[in-house]
Amino acid sequence: MAEHIEPVIDVTQLPLDPFAEDSLYASADAGLSERGGLTQIGAAYSEVPPGKTGCPLHVHHIEDEMFYVIAGTGQYRFGDKTYAVGPGCVLCAPRGGAEFAHQLINTGSEALKYLSISSKAEADICEYPDSKKFQVMSRRDLPADQRFRFIGRMSAHLDYYDGEAG
Repeated sequence: MAEHIEPVIDVTQLPLDPFAEDSLYASADAGLSERGGLTQIGAAYSEVPPGKTGCPLHVHHIEDEMFYVIAGTGQYRFGDKTYAVGPGCVLCAPRGGAEFAHQLINTGSEALKYLSISSKAEADICEYPDSKKFQVMSRRDLPADQRFRFIGRMSAHLDYYDGEAG
């Protein structure tokens, strides 16, 4: 838990950590959970530039997610549907299979600003339907060099006893 808990966080005053990958992915983010001393809820503030998204279409198998749009407009891909979203919209992303896969894309002319809120599990599995990938993560409360993280494809499936002695 954070040594100093901030019970009130002004997201307009937070230093944002910028991220960019390829031509589609970009965001500037700030974690809120640790600042607020939260241990069972994940929360972050994000700003996504026009024409970008913060992450690929994905679904969590263990964690539920919810997003609250503060400013800007976008499209929310959810399963096989797309929804127009803007300020005041609450976007729900239940855990489960590909039918709950989701992605928020900024289709407007200004930054898309939103809060992400989730249940917080020590381990999770994410599935990425567009690219047929999956990601396994555990011990996410530890420093990055002590966590377990693996990204792969089901097409590279190994037999349970592959590489075992005997």
